[in-house]
Amino acid sequence: METRSKITVILAVVLILITGFVYGQDRAISPNQLPKTAKNFLAVNFKGVTAGSVIEDREIYGVDEYKVRLANGMKVEFDSKGNWKEVDGEHQKVPYGFIPANIRNYIAKSFPNTHIIKIERKSWSYKAELSNGIDLEFDKNGNFKRIDD
Repeated sequence: METRSKITVILAVVLILITGFVYGQDRAISPNQLPKTAKNFLAVNFKGVTAGSVIEDREIYGVDEYKVRLANGMKVEFDSKGNWKEVDGEHQKVPYGFIPANIRNYIAKSFPNTHIIKIERKSWSYKAELSNGIDLEFDKNGNFKRIDD
């Protein structure tokens, strides 16, 4: 192998390693560094529960999301603007205040002896996991779509 191609290979490997370190850096931040929307969400829905840890998940183009582990064991994920993406009660009932009424009402009527232990919000849908292990999908307006297995 020529010296020139050896140098090219070495430079390519170094570039790949550097990109890996820059792309996808997670770092711990203080709860006060969360976007205002996220801080308000926590204050309203988890009143009196402190944040055990806050991780800022950074991508090459900026902050991708925030991951908060609360002192009660629950986890909350926010997008870069501080809007909630997922609330995981870790087998505990999640607060219902932020969950669309259609979803709350459907679950109360169709699954009366259960509660939501995890809810995920995507661009076009919601996914709720119940305490009995059933996963439900709803459209972006909170209308029931299907049981997800």
